[in-house]
Amino acid sequence: MAVRYFAALQRGTTRDQPFYDHHLPSYSSAVREKLHLQSSGRQWLMPMTGSTHRIRLQSPSPGPRSRLARVGRGGFVLRCVAFIIVVFAIAVIILMLLGTEESHWTPPFRDSTLVFGRENLQRIWKWEIESGHYPSSGKIPEQIGFTSAILNPALPPAKAHTLISPFTPPPGPVTTITRGIGPRRAYLENPKQSIGAAYPPRPIPRSIADLDIILEQCSFSEGKYVRDCLEFLRVSAGLDNSRRLRRGSVDGWKYAFMEEDRLEEEKIPRARQAAPIVPAGPYPTGRQNSNAGLIKKRNVQWERPLELPPPEQPSVGSNRSTACDPENLRLFHMFWAGPFNEKPYVALLSFLFTQNLGLHLEPGQELDVCHPQIWLWINPGPAAAVPNPSALTDMYDALKTNPWAAPFLHPRFKNMIRFRLWNTTEQLDSNLELRDEWRKMDTLFNSGGVTVSVPAEQSAGSSSATLSKTRDMIHRLGSKSEATYDRLSVILSDMARFIVTHRYGGIYLDADTIFLRDWEELWGWKGAFAYRWSYHEDYNTAVLHLNKGSALGSFLFRTALKNGFDFHPVAISKYLKEAHLENLLLRVPDALFDPAWLNTEGYQMERPPYPFFTGFADFFDTPEVQSASTQVTGFEGFFRGAFSYHFHNFWWKPFDPARNWPDLGPKFAGGERAARAAANPNADPDDWSDKITDDKRDLDWATVLKRTFEAYIRGERPNMYGEWLRW
Repeated sequence: MAVRYFAALQRGTTRDQPFYDHHLPSYSSAVREKLHLQSSGRQWLMPMTGSTHRIRLQSPSPGPRSRLARVGRGGFVLRCVAFIIVVFAIAVIILMLLGTEESHWTPPFRDSTLVFGRENLQRIWKWEIESGHYPSSGKIPEQIGFTSAILNPALPPAKAHTLISPFTPPPGPVTTITRGIGPRRAYLENPKQSIGAAYPPRPIPRSIADLDIILEQCSFSEGKYVRDCLEFLRVSAGLDNSRRLRRGSVDGWKYAFMEEDRLEEEKIPRARQAAPIVPAGPYPTGRQNSNAGLIKKRNVQWERPLELPPPEQPSVGSNRSTACDPENLRLFHMFWAGPFNEKPYVALLSFLFTQNLGLHLEPGQELDVCHPQIWLWINPGPAAAVPNPSALTDMYDALKTNPWAAPFLHPRFKNMIRFRLWNTTEQLDSNLELRDEWRKMDTLFNSGGVTVSVPAEQSAGSSSATLSKTRDMIHRLGSKSEATYDRLSVILSDMARFIVTHRYGGIYLDADTIFLRDWEELWGWKGAFAYRWSYHEDYNTAVLHLNKGSALGSFLFRTALKNGFDFHPVAISKYLKEAHLENLLLRVPDALFDPAWLNTEGYQMERPPYPFFTGFADFFDTPEVQSASTQVTGFEGFFRGAFSYHFHNFWWKPFDPARNWPDLGPKFAGGERAARAAANPNADPDDWSDKITDDKRDLDWATVLKRTFEAYIRGERPNMYGEWLRW
């Protein structure tokens, strides 16, 4: 058909009028006439002969411009343009009608996760800011569409030189800043080098870390090195006490501040936020689109308006007591599945060694500080199991007889360490955002889009090998080796961290985390935070701070519910990015909580921090070429300045292979004897002599830290701040 049509065009015999003039053409030269005759005799499609078979194929001719191109100016090109315009208009109308709530179409393979419209997103931002949960100067994304600045009680008023000049052009219709009405900040001077002081001072009670300043000094995106970040942190906190070698002034290296009393004349009433911006129409459905620019998840409806309590009233300055607020306790949370072993044991020891718990005080003495607590949530069975009615009693009976856990039940630690029973059903039913819908989910075990279904019973057509593998995964309780990694418990912990911090408030830490310093200043920062996933622009929620009952938490639960119940850190990153809420969960540099991560992935190798780990296994199996320094520098040389260290699983690697038992001295001798007998089943525990020749010659970093914490509990050395534990 196409060949006949184009041939007809060349002969000038189309059914419509010819595309050329009937009169003889006139040429300006013989050359132009020759070119015209050559082009008029050339076909657009020409036959080709194959080398083996005589097959006639129609191939585009590469010749010069044909008569069709010339005569097309008269009508053919116009028809093509008109046809393209009509097709494009129809496609646009169809796409807009298919998603009247969005202004953009999303292909199925890149579906959005967003289920909240602009009005809800504005309410979330406004609630968090007015509750004092946004102490950052970071901008609000334009996509949120605020038309006036929100009054921010967590930011101080702008300084005079930062006020807007009357000659400044008026801003656009969208504002991205908040207006500080909070107390002014007095930044603390760096602790001076004290003569004769061998230990650093604790942070001042009620001092607050300015994470905006820390981000400026430590951001990987800005080319900052972990090595330099740690020096900034330890100098600012005085952790280099008696060891400072810098000779220049370090007055510019400070990040901690105190809130001053707010003056009466500075108390400003709350402003009323204007309505969301509605982009101009017209719209094919006849109604305005208040969610223009937001890409909604396919096949779901926008969420209903969130039911939020009244914003919290932040207390500041002299109005805020140093004693703990009973409604907002300083709670650290950890999650553990399986038998209690040396991993949570070392984590709890590091908590006692670093945090301001008053363990050095005599009976009856008290400090006017808010002491933190750590709640260890224990899932007594496999991740998919339901606890039996006697689970709580069984849990405590097991802890009392477990040599790794029993020491923490001592009355000395009663108000500092609490063991809590994890019950998935009870926790989900207590969550207002989830309790009515979580039972409708196909599975609760979804991590990064990879789901694990828990079969109720074996079906007749099921593969026995597949079912055996699935059941093996489901019935695992703890990770006993790399090959038997308890994947389901890890997925459950991804959800549990959001559940407990939203319900009780506080900071969640993975159980493979070791405290390295006092967190007083981080408790002062009222905003939510997690930390950066190595060099990626994603979150790692191995450390997660959420405010109790926050609007941000409600958003995360409702969004996860509509996206397969996925609480993996990468999924959380996607939820917040597509909703333009990333600044409400500050992404702290990983140098604060995971200082070895960049090196283990090949970054900053030319200027690494100390110690230098090329893999997380180096913590447990320190290379011999580096192991001479572990005993020389000790705890004080281990990523000095970081708040914690995350050793990334390795649940099956013992901290101290030569002494794989709790070594806490005569006070806990019974548990030590039982654990030593379990570690050496062929030896008589009553006929045991502690010989140095039985010890490992080169001590690994994991061993050095464990033995340091144990020496403090035995009363043989002070903690990192020079405080002694007396029994």
